[in-house]
Formats: sequence, structure tokens, C-alpha cells
Amino acid sequence: MKNSVSDQSFYIESEEEDEEKELGRNGQGEEDNNESDSDNSLADDNRQQSKTGLYNTSWPQSYRQSIDLYSSVPSPNLTFLGTPTLSRLGSSFLSSSLTRRYTPESLPSVVKPLLQKPEEEQLPPQRRSSRSLLAPITSRRSSVIRKDEKPSQISHELPMSRQSSFGQAVLNGLNVLCGVGILSTPYAAKEGGWLGLIILLVFAVLSFYTGMLLRYCLDSEPGLETYPDIGQAAFGTTGRFVISIILYVELYACCVEYIILEGDNLSSLFPNAHISLGGFEMDSHHLFALMTTLAVLPTVWLRDLSVLSYISAGGVVASVLVVLSLFWVGLVDNVGIHSKGTVLNLGTLPVAIGLYGYCYSGHAVFPNIYTSMAQPSRFPTVLLACFSICTLMYAGVAYMGYTMFGESTETQFTLNLPQDLVVSKVAVWTTVVNPFTKYALTMSPVAMSLEELIPSNQMKSHMYAICIRTALVFSTLLVGLAIPFFGLVMSLIGSLLTMLVTLILPCACFLSIVRGKATRFQGVVCIIIIAVGIVSSAFGTHSALSKIIENLSS
Repeated sequence: MKNSVSDQSFYIESEEEDEEKELGRNGQGEEDNNESDSDNSLADDNRQQSKTGLYNTSWPQSYRQSIDLYSSVPSPNLTFLGTPTLSRLGSSFLSSSLTRRYTPESLPSVVKPLLQKPEEEQLPPQRRSSRSLLAPITSRRSSVIRKDEKPSQISHELPMSRQSSFGQAVLNGLNVLCGVGILSTPYAAKEGGWLGLIILLVFAVLSFYTGMLLRYCLDSEPGLETYPDIGQAAFGTTGRFVISIILYVELYACCVEYIILEGDNLSSLFPNAHISLGGFEMDSHHLFALMTTLAVLPTVWLRDLSVLSYISAGGVVASVLVVLSLFWVGLVDNVGIHSKGTVLNLGTLPVAIGLYGYCYSGHAVFPNIYTSMAQPSRFPTVLLACFSICTLMYAGVAYMGYTMFGESTETQFTLNLPQDLVVSKVAVWTTVVNPFTKYALTMSPVAMSLEELIPSNQMKSHMYAICIRTALVFSTLLVGLAIPFFGLVMSLIGSLLTMLVTLILPCACFLSIVRGKATRFQGVVCIIIIAVGIVSSAFGTHSALSKIIENLSS
């Protein structure tokens, strides 16, 4: 009905418009029918709005805004934690009015739009299914003012665009998937043998399918926008909490990997660097790990990370540059390319499973990319492009690196590159610089989720947020120094966490949400993927932990 409240737009007509409609009605009977239909529609929309708001009020409320830094590039506004406007607008230092952008329940339900759109530009009020074009979500965040209320303060700090084009969506997906995992694919080929590359292809296909399942879950009912939302729709509040914790632990573990990565590569560039103070000595690896921690700490204190998101968006360029450097060293400078390799290594194959699994750990961001697209119907093509490009890059690097360095392949192929070549220095320094921009973006979602747990009466003290973030950063240093094995830690993350996020949970959520509506084919495929994920996770986790314990004991 025209005079019903839509959960998508929060618009209704004004009293004057209602009077005009009353004049145009013919007969009292028609008026009564319209009024009855309007009441029913209003009640339905209110129930739906209440259900939609439920997904935005449960912990973590900051997930959407923090993960959106990966899937869009906002305008920069460099500020630090603790400004007065921030501390009075929300229960989290970073969840000020930004959270209102994604929490429709904070907006009045009986309002008029500031600027009326022509009828042909009005958006449909309901989200359509995945089989048709999804209505743009921007209507949910329309700026509205109530007559008896002050204007709602809309944040100008991170104006997220939710009208990303196809090309932007592909670049965002590539920026998520093409991470540090590409450095270890030659090592994975060494651990698993040439036939182990089949695992990479299998994981690519399964990950693509589970990415599509997340899309169907998002379209199952209005209000679902993030991975935790899907977990709540499937398994209630417990599902939301469990999935959120898994995602945050995965992000935290990635930050640990950044510390180990920096220590390994910088110590390879400056192997003689050390500090001796009295009886205390620190070798190059520990020194550069500490220096990296001190360098990234101020960036984690930043309230607005949009400046870093601009730079980190070049992660795709950095990955391509490192890959080209490897091929240049092998094909132009004729370094290596002599090893035939091993066909299959059953003993270390589980380690390779975890490494290959880590390469496709982007599902936490896929829902954000989908809901931010101007043409959501093209999301399958976006996923196909992202997985195809990334798989070709992973397989190419694995083949070239293992062929060049053979059984001496390191956990990061940059450590095998000859140090006297200029192109090698370009690859190593690109690898070194990139994590500095991504560390804060990766850690901020974890910090923001913890800041939500601080009692509201204590939010006036800015030291709480700074202490939380500082503790998180230094804890990654301690973990990185305690377990300084880049490849094994990556294999553990890929086996224990990525298998859950990428393979097991999407299928479990899909089956729980659709229940009896799933076809027999979908049910069988989901069960097979869950079984593959459980078996891969069990063997990979056991192998990675065993090798970590063995290396620590030796």
C-alpha cells in the first residue's frame, strides 16, 4: 500500500498528502477496505522492521562498519581516538553515528524524506530474492528528520558508498583474497607435491560454491547484511556469537602472521642487525618484530582508518608486483628452474591442505561486498572472476617457485630470492611495506568488538580504547615471537579457522535457514562440503600443531 511504512525506506506520506488521497477516493466502502489493508500492511512492516533491527542490536554491532573498510574506500579524515563527538555518540569508540548507518532501528519510523525522489527513481520497498535484482540498500540509510526531534547526526567520517560497480567489487574481492597466502604457495607445493595442486583447485571450486550459499542466506529474509547476521538467522544469538568469535580470532591470527612476516623479511635484508644492552641481547628477527610492533601501534590508535584503506587498496597491485618479480627472476635472470620436484608427499600433505585453505579466506567480507553492489545480480560473476584470477596466480606462483627452488623452498618465496638482484629487493620491500597498511585495518574489527563490551558509563575515558588496542598489538608480538613459524602458523589458521569460515559454516547456515526448501542436490553437496571441511580441518590442524610442537622442542 502507498501509505504503509516500508522497512527499507522509512517513508510515509505527510498529513496533507493523506488528505489529498482521501479526496480522491470513491465511496466509503473502498475507504474502509484501504484503511483495513493499510493497517495490516503497517503491522506486517512493523514486525519486519523489529526483526530487521534485531540483527543490528546484538553484539557485535561494529562488525559491518569495520569490515566495510575492506570493501570500500571512504574519503579520508585523519583523527585519533578520543574526540568528544565520538565518545558521546555511542557505546564504542568507533561505533558512533557510523553504527546508525547500518542500524535502521535508530531512525524514526514515521518520517518524511528531506528530498522527495521522482516516482521513477523510487526504490522498491522489499528486497527481492537472489534470483532477481536486489534493491539498493541505500534507501535504508536515507537521512530523515522527525518533526518533534532534532536531526539525526549522520557521520561524515566514513561515508561508505553502497553503490559499488562491478569493477570495484572485483577489485575489493581480489584485495581480500590476494593476501600473504600467495607467498607460501611454493612451500605448499613442496609439502604436498605436484598432485597437491589439485587440492588448491578443489578448494577454489568449493569456496566459490559456499560464497554463493552466503548470497542465498542473505536473500532469505530482510535485514541480513553480514556473516554474523547469517549466523544469527541460522542458529540464533549463539550462532552469531560463535561465528563472530571465529572471525575475530582469524583476523587476530592474521595480525600475528604480519609480525612474523616482517621479522623474517627484514632480518633477511639486515641479518647483522642486533642490540646488546648489558647482558641483554636481541637478534635481528626479534629486533625487527619489536620495531614493526612499535611502528604499527600508532596506526591502530587511529579512529578513522580511511587513509589506510586508500593505501591498502593497493594490495592487489602489491601482489601482482611480487608475482611478476618471481617470474622475472626465474625467466629473465635464469635463477633456478632446475628442480623436478616430488609428485606427492603424503607425510606433509596435511600442512599443504592448511596452506591452500588459507588462500581462500575471504568469506567474512563477501556479504559486505554483495550488499554494497549497485547490481547485486552480478555477484556470481564477481565471485567467478575473483576466484579464477586468484587461483591462476596461486597455481602459477606455486609452480614457478617450487620449480626454481625445489626442496630448499622457504615458507615465503621472497626469502629464496637472490639478494643481489634489484627485482628481488623490489619484491621483498613490497612484501615488507604492505602489512604496515593492513595491520590496523585487520586489528580494528577485533578491537571495536571488545570496546563494545565496555560499560557505557566508562566510555568517557579514552584510555580504555587505547589500552585495549595497545594490549592487542603487543599480544600479537608475544605470540609471534613464541611461535615464529610463518608457514606452520598459516597452515594452522587455514586448517582450524578458514575451513570453518569458508567450507563448514556456510553450508551449515544454509541448511539451517532454508531447511526443507533445499533441493536434494543442494543438501548432498552441502553435506559433502561439510565432510571435506571437517576431515581437512582435523588432519591439517593435527599436522600443523605437531610440527609446531616439534620445532619448539628442538
